[in-house]
Amino acid sequence: MTVNFPLIGEPLALDLLNTRPVGAGDLIAGPVGLGEWLAAQAGRVAPVDGVGAAEVAAVHAVREAAGPALAAVRRGERPPAGALRALNAAMAAAPAHRELVWGEGLAAPERRAAAPALRLAAELAEAVAELLTDPRVGEVRECEGADCVLLFLPANPRRRWCVASACGNRARVARYYARHGKPGQADAGTGAGV
Repeated sequence: MTVNFPLIGEPLALDLLNTRPVGAGDLIAGPVGLGEWLAAQAGRVAPVDGVGAAEVAAVHAVREAAGPALAAVRRGERPPAGALRALNAAMAAAPAHRELVWGEGLAAPERRAAAPALRLAAELAEAVAELLTDPRVGEVRECEGADCVLLFLPANPRRRWCVASACGNRARVARYYARHGKPGQADAGTGAGV
């Protein structure tokens, strides 16, 4: 079964939080879904050889801490202490260090000496930390689409929907039917949920 992730390409922390869209359940509830999400994030997260229950649990722990932390910071409030502890613990469990290697030239890639689940959790927790400390964190928005909870960081301040061709289209169709007085048609053309 292949999962179509509703929104990919936002900051990594938002992509992680967006793995629980309304009506679709938890897209990374198990190893297959998490493996597919990691494949969709290729180049943004170090590859993981085999995704199992430990990786799923570690990623879920980061996501559970990221949500309340981001919600608080967006409101200009202090994040819950438990969320900060969880994110800090994930980062501390697999600290990163640079390692000089010679290939087609000298490079210094980041390495983590830890089990795959700890390494993955640390990478995602660092992505959350980057977002929480980004000066633009207050600009993170929730999609204005009906029943949509996806988050995005708009490049354009006028952006209102996670995906204009999905939630934006549904809103335009609903407005059209509302203007033209066709009762019961406000939901027409909505198609499948995001």
